Amino acid sequence: MYKGDEKRPVREKSRSAREREKPNHGFLSTLHLKKVYPISIQKSSSPLSPSSSSQNSNSSLTDSATPLDQKIKLALRRIAPPVTREDVPVLVVAKSIEQHIHAPDSFDEEGLRRCYWITKSSDRTYVQFHDECWGVPVFDDNQLFELLAMSGMLMDYNWTEILKKRELLREAFSGFDPNKVAKMGEEEIMEIASDRALILTESRARCIVDNAKCIIQVAREFGSFSSYMWNYVNYKPVINRYRYPRNVPLRTPKAEVMSRDLLKRGFRFVGPVIVYSFMQACGMTIDHLVDCFRFHECASLAERPWRPIV
Repeated sequence: MYKGDEKRPVREKSRSAREREKPNHGFLSTLHLKKVYPISIQKSSSPLSPSSSSQNSNSSLTDSATPLDQKIKLALRRIAPPVTREDVPVLVVAKSIEQHIHAPDSFDEEGLRRCYWITKSSDRTYVQFHDECWGVPVFDDNQLFELLAMSGMLMDYNWTEILKKRELLREAFSGFDPNKVAKMGEEEIMEIASDRALILTESRARCIVDNAKCIIQVAREFGSFSSYMWNYVNYKPVINRYRYPRNVPLRTPKAEVMSRDLLKRGFRFVGPVIVYSFMQACGMTIDHLVDCFRFHECASLAERPWRPIV
């Protein structure tokens, strides 16, 4: 045996001792960081966790003993994988959208949820119309004539302004009795147009009188104006189940068909948008949002059997 072989075990022992004493210089070694730089490193279950992000933000404010600690924390944050939009769970996004749509403004003081276009700043007359009239099926000729005239006025006014003058309009047009309104002469039309409380132009007043004459012609052909209008929906209201305001249309193919036929019969101010507003008001179509407290009430009224009276 050579003398070199006798010294080999001694060299191996000294080499293993030096390796054990050699520190681990790994950059991400938590033990090394804790040993050299006493900062608190906390584990987080996921980089998307709100608690982890809040802890990081709070630690940046509290654990700012030295600039070196801040540099180390900044380096650790840069190593973490970036959060992308694809990483966000779909349920979280859907929940945030739902919370935005169902804002607390849709509730009133009594805790009733109404359609989203009814807000705390809405006029009481408009809210009452929404709660009691809008979407309720109407089959009376006089009431249908009134709602058709009011819907035609939406070209110049909004629902709140029209509803505030509702009683004045009823007084001026004899309760919207088509037989009485059709007999109005030039003098009565000019008197209505000159009434400052109504703020109704001569052409608008004349249009209502002309439409009354058309209603009489329709009633002679179909038995009643109600039978003619409700025939377009097979005498049964269309129950829509819209969840968001953006789903409610301004016009529909059915309204376009009705508008064309009304224009052929001599009616005026009966475009598709006006006709659809009329359908919503008289309950031919139920457009209350499904979360509105009036949806189920109007839907139950719409599901009742009804036969046209001719």
